[in-house]
Amino acid sequence: MFSKEKITVAYTMEKCQKCGMKKKRKFSEGDVLFAEVSKCDSCDGTTVIDKIFGETLEQ
Repeated sequence: MFSKEKITVAYTMEKCQKCGMKKKRKFSEGDVLFAEVSKCDSCDGTTVIDKIFGETLEQ
């Protein structure tokens, strides 16, 4: 009866190569799979972009 508006939000999943900790954040322009991004918050390792995906939200 009523049409719900669907919005897709893009996210980037970062993963530490050393300890395996994962962190989800909103997608940023220039994100590329397997690119080294930053230092891990919990250890000394380097985080890389592991996955880029979208989630659909209904409003």
